[in-house]
Amino acid sequence: MSRGATQEKFIVSGFTLPQNEKIPPAEKKKKIIVLAGPTAVGKSQISLVIAKAIGGEIISADSMQVYRGMDIGTAKVSPQEQREIQHHLIDTRDLDESFNVFEFYTEAHAAIHEILDHGAVPIIVGGSGFYIHALIYGPPLAPPAELELRKSLEHELQTKGIEALYTRLQEIDPEYAKKITRNDRHKIVRALEIHTLTGKPMSHFVIKLPEHKERYDFRCWFLYYPKEILYPRIEERCDRMIAQGFVDEVKKLEQQGLGVNPITSQAIGYRQCLEYLQSVQGPEDWDRFVKQFKQASRRYAKRQFTWFRKEPLFRWLDLSQTMMDTAIELIIQDYEISW
Repeated sequence: MSRGATQEKFIVSGFTLPQNEKIPPAEKKKKIIVLAGPTAVGKSQISLVIAKAIGGEIISADSMQVYRGMDIGTAKVSPQEQREIQHHLIDTRDLDESFNVFEFYTEAHAAIHEILDHGAVPIIVGGSGFYIHALIYGPPLAPPAELELRKSLEHELQTKGIEALYTRLQEIDPEYAKKITRNDRHKIVRALEIHTLTGKPMSHFVIKLPEHKERYDFRCWFLYYPKEILYPRIEERCDRMIAQGFVDEVKKLEQQGLGVNPITSQAIGYRQCLEYLQSVQGPEDWDRFVKQFKQASRRYAKRQFTWFRKEPLFRWLDLSQTMMDTAIELIIQDYEISW
């Protein structure tokens, strides 16, 4: 089909995908599908359908699904689904172990090599923008987390409050402080940790986007619903997790050291549930737990939108305007088309 010929097109947030048009590439690169999006959008179920259709294997880009036992609160795919489709970077860590972006980068790329070597299709699935960015462009230059220092900073956060730590960050690294919100606990603690370890500000280590010379052809999609649809979905999922036994899961994990690990203890839902379990557990405590669980989940989704708006490779697909089957077919066609 010539460029001037009439052709069917899909329009996705300003992106036009011509059907059956061939554009010769400068060089052949292995294609990798990347499915990102806010929490509760349905990434896992979409990825399973795509994987079954094209012979794919899934690499989780979720910083908490690597931990054994953190199942309900991370919306981990079921053992049956993991038997049907091979998953990577799920259940690879115990609660007393660390996991960081450097380890994710190394292990995810090893999984990509393994999947490609036996002729399958790598499908990256997750909502962690920081991890996915590192996968595509390379990990940041800053040192990995140091657990004892992280525990100390988390204790300081609990005793002095987030405002005190943000004020200190403004003093040592005003450039980076302007780029994040004053309530972003994780980024504030991480920036202070890096400064303590290196004597250098976080802004010194922020990745500058290089020329796009990655070894793979990342086919990147951000799946989403408008917030007026997404937020009720998030709240319903929180209710569903609680009904599935989330509190009992946290009780069990607390006995195994969940609260000791400064990474897992701050995970959304788990942190709020740990606080509930340390209360008298009256009706008001329960209501507060549920409210804060949902609020933290909504705020996380908002941060995910903010992060991926800055990612140039991602095409945004509004699932309220596109039938699920059509969205899946579009992603598959984008993978299979010869450019």
